[in-house]
Amino acid sequence: MEQVSQLFDISYGNSLDLATLKKDDFGINFVSRTSKDNGVSGKVKQIAGITPFPAGLITVAVSGNPLESFLQSSPFYTAFHVMVLRPRKDMTTQQKLFYCLCLRLNKYKYSFGRQANRTLTDLKIPSIDEIPAWVEAFPIPAEPKRDSFKHITNINLNNVTCHQFAFSKLFYPAQRGEVNNATDVKGKKNGLPVISATTRNNGLIGYLKKDGGKVFPSDCISIASTGQGSVGFPTYQEKPFYATNNIIVLIPKFKCNKYIGLFLCTLIKKDRYKYSWGRILNEVRINDTKITLPIDKDGNPDWQFMEDYIKSLPYSSNL
Repeated sequence: MEQVSQLFDISYGNSLDLATLKKDDFGINFVSRTSKDNGVSGKVKQIAGITPFPAGLITVAVSGNPLESFLQSSPFYTAFHVMVLRPRKDMTTQQKLFYCLCLRLNKYKYSFGRQANRTLTDLKIPSIDEIPAWVEAFPIPAEPKRDSFKHITNINLNNVTCHQFAFSKLFYPAQRGEVNNATDVKGKKNGLPVISATTRNNGLIGYLKKDGGKVFPSDCISIASTGQGSVGFPTYQEKPFYATNNIIVLIPKFKCNKYIGLFLCTLIKKDRYKYSWGRILNEVRINDTKITLPIDKDGNPDWQFMEDYIKSLPYSSNL
């Protein structure tokens, strides 16, 4: 075992305040004390005179969420009370991730408001020679490839004209899922996704290889018809899927994509209040539902505007 300071050069981060910086979806990662999203709470424009920390270093929160530790894969700035660890010797990605885990396992020492700013350097963690062999053999998943993305900035909502459209004009007749026994659904990614009446994980509850009834195509919208707290909750499904029998599926008559799908889901979600107090959602009610959409000069739904609007939002490039 060795002290952290024997394995890493430790320094305070930038101690910057995100609220005072200019945000930029394509800028420099801003690492704070959050325990989510690898510690990154936003992206900011590069600051004149302040060079970002390089990728490959470890960030450690020393207050708020003490010992939340992450390996940063891109250049970054930091908030207050974030320390930066630079390996004294060359380390592989697997070794750095292992040390992040080792540091995080010491969180219990910092309950009840105790900070780690003075004691981080003295914490004992395994030396490089003590790292188990399986760590180096552990595969690092490749970052998924993303479609080319053009961020939209010239959206003007003041000149938008809207009109109501019945779902029956936009979608084929609503269909119900056919998976009756959710206990057959497996958690592993082996088969087609199964969508159910839940507000979590985009409705996904697991996977089925076969016998899930009707397979719905990609680019559909699923809506929970029953379920405590989930009635009327819509999700956009980018890939073919099965659905449980408490899900109603809308198959578009138009060419849909994830940006248009998410725009529609946001509007559909606004009508959830209609199904409180035990009032369920069925195919007839869905087909009769109307939705207010932006229109083009010909009076048709302006699908391009909807796509561009979603692309104009912060972090839309990560969709």
